[in-house]
Amino acid sequence: MWLDATSLVLILFGALLCLTAAIGLLRWRDVPTRLHAATKPQVLGLMVICLAIALSLRSWPVVAFLVPVVLIQFATAPLSAHMVSRQAYRNGTVDESSLLVDELAESRRTPPAAGG
Repeated sequence: MWLDATSLVLILFGALLCLTAAIGLLRWRDVPTRLHAATKPQVLGLMVICLAIALSLRSWPVVAFLVPVVLIQFATAPLSAHMVSRQAYRNGTVDESSLLVDELAESRRTPPAAGG
């Protein structure tokens, strides 16, 4: 009974995290903050929901199925956010005045195929 109650609380918490990620995508205007909202709480919410499912079903085959799901999400979410933010910077849709450090400023002055 305690495991079922714990899994219920974890599912509600994970759903709340996923909801905050969706609200952050709708409310925030610029690309970096939207990517932050899309990756951080969403991945944590998925991890908490998968933990709740594993606690609720209490089966090793379920755990063996959920572990790769969480690991793939941990691997792909930051990578895709990085690629989207890099392309947004190249397109000029990132507000450069909001950047504290602009490490890509040199690459913007020199074309990628120029060799220098």
